[in-house]
Amino acid sequence: MNDLFLVYKNLTRKKMRLFLTCFAIFIAFLIFGAISALKSALDSGVEMSADNRLITTNKISFTQPLPYAYVNKVRAIKGVKDVTHANWFGGYYQEPAKQLVTFAVDGETYFKVYNELKIPPEQYKNWMKDQTGLLIGERIATKYGWKVGDKIPLSSNIFSHKDGGHTWEFTVDGIFSPENKQTDTTYAIFHYKYFKETQTFGGTSVGWLILTTDSPKLNAKVAKAIDDTFANSSAETKTSTEKAFNKAFIEQIGNIGLIIYGVVFMAFFTILIVVGNTMVLAVRERTNEIAVLKTLGFTSLRIFKMILTESFLLSFLGGVLGMIGAYLIVQVVSKELAGVLPNMMIGTNTWIEAIGYMLILGFITGILPAVSALRLNVVNAFNRN
Repeated sequence: MNDLFLVYKNLTRKKMRLFLTCFAIFIAFLIFGAISALKSALDSGVEMSADNRLITTNKISFTQPLPYAYVNKVRAIKGVKDVTHANWFGGYYQEPAKQLVTFAVDGETYFKVYNELKIPPEQYKNWMKDQTGLLIGERIATKYGWKVGDKIPLSSNIFSHKDGGHTWEFTVDGIFSPENKQTDTTYAIFHYKYFKETQTFGGTSVGWLILTTDSPKLNAKVAKAIDDTFANSSAETKTSTEKAFNKAFIEQIGNIGLIIYGVVFMAFFTILIVVGNTMVLAVRERTNEIAVLKTLGFTSLRIFKMILTESFLLSFLGGVLGMIGAYLIVQVVSKELAGVLPNMMIGTNTWIEAIGYMLILGFITGILPAVSALRLNVVNAFNRN
């Protein structure tokens, strides 16, 4: 008789118990998959950061501006390769609820610093000629159905226009895309010069500086040189790597990694008790049958493997279904939260980690019943019944 057939029959002999046990495992991996996707989205800015890219902000807070004169002073520091700057626009489309991340940037240097972003040369050329031109990320274009040539009104919840109101009229001149699909493209950029000439305040300042160094080995030296240059000035600076800056920004809402692993641990610990207890009871119920199998010539090792296989199959059945459920949920949620969490997805690493957890769960819940069956004495088993 085929061992897998016996394993299948043992798994399905009590269908309600099988369903409830699988459902418990399903919920655990559903939580794991969904929360891991959330963590991946929050960490994507850190993971996609360039090794030689630095961010310079006001030492008081990154919300405080820096004098425009700092741009050329930083450019002159030894070890600096390219420098650009950006201002937060606080944009939204049609109504405040439709937030659209928008920056006023220096078009000549922005794509030198962010060289992982690609835009067709003709579109870039047209944008540089158009003062009111707007470049949008491909995810924004997909979300709103915008295309090159569209006229788009964007409003700011911070700045006001010199002509009155809070709305700027733009023309979509191009759509940029990333080399890596996890790179964020859920934002739009327009010319700093146009921003400076049309806003009612803050026209001589920039929000922050972004720069690249000649080598990642120079990061610390260049960062120190920049901050020393502006020490004791009216606007002292704080310079850090892009990776450190993004990580610090994310950690403002808490240690996401610790929260996630805490939730996952509690879910798995609970499931471990439930599944482990189920497997022990299932094997205990089959004590007489195991004794019969041994009498018929089944070796203890063969029975041991069958019970362990049963535990692994149970773990994988619930686990894979849970991960598929998480994937479907993330696919729906990611579209709704594209503007807030643009890179929410269940990647290969999450699947590998999930499979590892399934193996661990299957082994821990199955090893004790399997060992018990391995050591079972046939005479004692029949006497027990």
